[in-house]
Amino acid sequence: MKTLNDLLLLGDPRLYETCQPVLKTDLPLLKNWVADLDNVMREIRLKYNFGRAIAAPQLGIMKRLVYMNIDRPVIFINPEFIDLSGELFELWDDCMSFPNLLVKVKRHRRLTINYLDEHWVQQSLKMEGDLSELLQHEVDHLNGVLCTMRAVDDKSFRWRN
Repeated sequence: MKTLNDLLLLGDPRLYETCQPVLKTDLPLLKNWVADLDNVMREIRLKYNFGRAIAAPQLGIMKRLVYMNIDRPVIFINPEFIDLSGELFELWDDCMSFPNLLVKVKRHRRLTINYLDEHWVQQSLKMEGDLSELLQHEVDHLNGVLCTMRAVDDKSFRWRN
């Protein structure tokens, strides 16, 4: 099982790669991938006191997979955004791959996300506010984009207190 020591950190070239879609033939691997993602997220929560979701490439799994666990686990396979709102909001974003750095970014206030669940069933969710921001952050990881690359300006970085 993967642990916090397996988490890719800022500067690792794999964090800048675009992930491949999860294929139906990958489904037998899904249970282990999700267990690894869940374990590392739990370790981050214990050590840094944050973490609501994690993207597969942060553990070197170069597949379009996001695991979120706020009040219950949700698995997003091959997520795609539709209907991004024109309204943006600014916030200080954090990332497990650089846990002590905060980055000021702009994100869409609302969105709809289409994805496959762990049973390979098409799903759609509407999100707004902090959940919208969270999924934008995680899907960016699948596209090799870090929040450092979305900084509002060159003064949009600060250390976590």
